[in-house]
Amino acid sequence: MTRSHAQHGILAVDDEPHVLEALATILEARGYRVRTASRGAEALKAISTERPDLVLLDLAMPDIDGVDVCRRVRAFSRVPILVLSALSDEPRKVKALDAGADDYVTKPFGVEELLARVRAAVRRGEAQRDDAAVVRVSGLEIDQIARTVRVDGGEVHLTPTQYELLRFLANNPDRVLTQRTILVNVFGPNYDDAVDNLRTFVAQLRSKIERDPARPQLIVTEPGLGYRFRSLPAL
Repeated sequence: MTRSHAQHGILAVDDEPHVLEALATILEARGYRVRTASRGAEALKAISTERPDLVLLDLAMPDIDGVDVCRRVRAFSRVPILVLSALSDEPRKVKALDAGADDYVTKPFGVEELLARVRAAVRRGEAQRDDAAVVRVSGLEIDQIARTVRVDGGEVHLTPTQYELLRFLANNPDRVLTQRTILVNVFGPNYDDAVDNLRTFVAQLRSKIERDPARPQLIVTEPGLGYRFRSLPAL
């Protein structure tokens, strides 16, 4: 059952007091409970003891780098992590996503975009508790027990690799998945640089499950990063 915003706890992590104040003001006005932390070590302790529903994490932390915070959190928690990054943080953004972050917002961020991504991340965290055997999104149905795929009621035949790619994407909805993350999890650790192979399989998959492969709505490209399986309307 979906909880009200007032019951959702968000941990905001940033070493700039004015950013934390702004985040708390924006989120508390929408009914979220907000806890703040100004250091990576403080954030790790809060995540392990207070179990927030979402973490907003700045990458430029003074004690523990934000990428390392992501990596350490993923050793014990599946809590959604929404990275706050500056425009110049592109390489670190990729590293953070590879380390387990779910999504990102670029500083300076717009309030409505931030809130939309927060809502998506909170929903994703709730969905992770269920691990549904059947995934249904916009006419697409993936039965993970029978290993069948249907689009608008008609069965679609996928190769084993196409199916595993779709299953991995669908089980990480609305999360930015880097090319390396997808390759390692679907193809194996020896294929972490097989980017051309991945593009080919994504194109094949789109041709089978998208209503308009030229304008994909389910498997969308995140330029310079990777892909996102979109289960929610575009932001």
